[in-house]
Amino acid sequence: MATAEPIIRLRGIEKRYVLGAEVEVRALAGVDLSLYPGTYTAIMGPSGSGKSTMLNILGCLDRPTAGDYYLGGTEVARMPDDELSLARGKMIGFIFQSYNLIAQLTVLENIQVPLLYQRKDLRAFQAHCEKLAGLVGLGDRLHHRPNQLSGGQQQRVAIARSLVNDPLMILADEPTGNLDSRTGQEVLELIDDLNAQGKTIVLVTHDERVAARAHRVIHMRDGVIEREVNNPPRGREARRSA
Repeated sequence: MATAEPIIRLRGIEKRYVLGAEVEVRALAGVDLSLYPGTYTAIMGPSGSGKSTMLNILGCLDRPTAGDYYLGGTEVARMPDDELSLARGKMIGFIFQSYNLIAQLTVLENIQVPLLYQRKDLRAFQAHCEKLAGLVGLGDRLHHRPNQLSGGQQQRVAIARSLVNDPLMILADEPTGNLDSRTGQEVLELIDDLNAQGKTIVLVTHDERVAARAHRVIHMRDGVIEREVNNPPRGREARRSA
């Protein structure tokens, strides 16, 4: 894996916000980071550390004030808005704490939403979307709406939706934050399985137990990477390497 090209490469990333006429906040202060295919990375930090800003930059939801961001070998920091939106939808799958499902749509239709932004023919991807619903254990809930699902089931829909465009990276923002411990464990095991299948995962969390599942934990403070920790293999991964 070390010989592979990074799918994410940040160089000198800064992000500054102007609050009022004379107040400037430096949320990121020259971050360098490379992430490789198939890895599982957790980003942690206290409030104000810059981890939320890092999430927004990595997800192409915001632009850096300075520095370079290469995603899949493409420099995305200075892309025009329409190109950036297409690149984001194609290369990044999102899993949010609050699920971000559309209440009026069914499970199947929510999974299909990223295809609409990529201007793809939904009929051609019908079987693919149904397969993804089955992958997350919702093959018998295709025509249910979010208010007919539990929180864990809604998050499973969000995971299926994140996979629909076969993205380079799945970016998970506190994916168990609204779930009870048992349901959260089930969702984390599903994310573990996706990584075991080769998906690249970047997870933002405040929970050390959640971060411990990742291969690499990045600790942020005051807009910089303060330290990194590499975790030993766990569970099935540990047994494979034994």
